[in-house]
Amino acid sequence: MQTDNEPTLSSIEDYDTLKGSKKRVVWSVILSGLLIGVIFLAVKTYYANVNDSLPMNDTIGKVPSK
Repeated sequence: MQTDNEPTLSSIEDYDTLKGSKKRVVWSVILSGLLIGVIFLAVKTYYANVNDSLPMNDTIGKVPSK
């Protein structure tokens, strides 16, 4: 059962090809997603080698148990 308020593939005007501002919107979304991904990758590689851990010299000889 199909309702009249839902779009179908045949009722969408530019289903096969995008034209005009819709094409620019799609490309801007794709490019902005790629740009954000590149920024995250650059930040991850820049801060990947963080050496701020504290050295632990103590060892546990025997764990007491009841």
